[in-house]
Formats: sequence, structure tokens, C-alpha cells
Amino acid sequence: MSPGALQRLIREARAQPPEAAERCELCGQPLPDDHRHLVDTDEQAVLCTCRPCTLLFGREQQADEGRYRLVPRRRVRLEPVPTDRLGVPVGLAFFVPQSDGTVLAHYPGPAGPARWEVDAEAWHALCDLRPELRTMRSDVEALLVNTVRGQSQHWIVPLTDSLRVVALVRREWRGLSGGSRVWPAIEQFFAELTEQR
Repeated sequence: MSPGALQRLIREARAQPPEAAERCELCGQPLPDDHRHLVDTDEQAVLCTCRPCTLLFGREQQADEGRYRLVPRRRVRLEPVPTDRLGVPVGLAFFVPQSDGTVLAHYPGPAGPARWEVDAEAWHALCDLRPELRTMRSDVEALLVNTVRGQSQHWIVPLTDSLRVVALVRREWRGLSGGSRVWPAIEQFFAELTEQR
């Protein structure tokens, strides 16, 4: 290869934008770091989406309808919620209301989240105590709770925040009790949550 051809290849490589780390899961376009997410209710999956697909498929309205639902960005810190009434066996869990009226509880673990359906009467009684829970959008928002090691954190968060906790636990868990890294990482995660309306 001649020196001129090599220099031309270097110039062309510099002129091309770097490959995006993530792509829209609906159309394949490159995604910015601050991209939005849609929940595909048919597949029960969270999709990373570009702005055009978010506008085309996502719905900001309160109505819980359609296959794709836009994950909101709001985070609301709550006064302590007595989730022990929901039969939660652990102090780190999240609860996701479903469009069919059920509520699924999840708690993160080293093998991924365990899941079960919450007793409907217990959930309705909890909503009577904390009416803010009735504002949660089905399938796309969660009540995220951390009462581990003396913590008292209760948040309404985007579903994606709850899934980030699941990923954090899977990544940091060591041994039977979690090891020395997982609990400080969880505390740091909650410390960095900020309210967004």
C-alpha cells in the first residue's frame, strides 16, 4: 500500500463516526446515551429505542393500552411503605402493577429475580395507606423498596431502574451472603436516585 493510500484510509477512518454501543431494538438505528425505553407487553421485554420509534410506538398518556408502552422517567421518593403486609421475604424488592390488575413482586438475586403475584387485597390495602401507589403506570413503573441493613428507601421508579438493580446484584454478588461488594453497591445505587417529575 502506498503512503498516499494509507493516509487516505486514516483520514476516512477519522471522518467516520464511531459505531454506537447500542442500537434501537425496533429499527436498528444508533442510540444516544440518553435514549428512551419501551415495554413490549406481548414479549414482556424492555426495548432500547431511538427518538423516532419512541414517538411512533410509545404512548405518554395514562391509558394503559397498546403493545408498546413508553417507560416514564419520573422518580418519586415515598414515606416508608409497610411492604411486610405483601409477604415479602427479603428487604430488597420491587412491585410492578400489571395492566390486568395483578401486581408482580420481584426480588433480585444472584441468579436473577424471583417473582410471584402479590395478594390483591393486600395491595389494595397498601394503596389505601399510600394513595401515591395508585398513580403508578401499569407494566412500566415499579415500587422499589430497600430495607436491607437498616435502610428505609421506598421509591416509585421507571421499570428500567428496577432492572438496573437486578443487574447490579447479579454482577456484584459473591458467595452465599452476597460478599463485601454487593451491599455497598446497592446503597450507592439508592444514594444516587434523585426525584424527577
